[in-house]
Amino acid sequence: MERTRAWRRTQARKRGNDKAVRPLKFKPEKNWKLMYTRADKLVRARQLGMSYPIHTTRQLLDQE
Repeated sequence: MERTRAWRRTQARKRGNDKAVRPLKFKPEKNWKLMYTRADKLVRARQLGMSYPIHTTRQLLDQE
């Protein structure tokens, strides 16, 4: 039997798992444009494994 996400959720509800009952209190922002502070963008960039702020090739060459 293939155990999908739907199966796991129903099992959690049957067993009284409190995660299935309560929604998440805080949901992080997914849209990059809607992130307001620089600190939020730095944290999200670290989670995504990208460098922020994004530097152009010219800026990178000028740093060296």
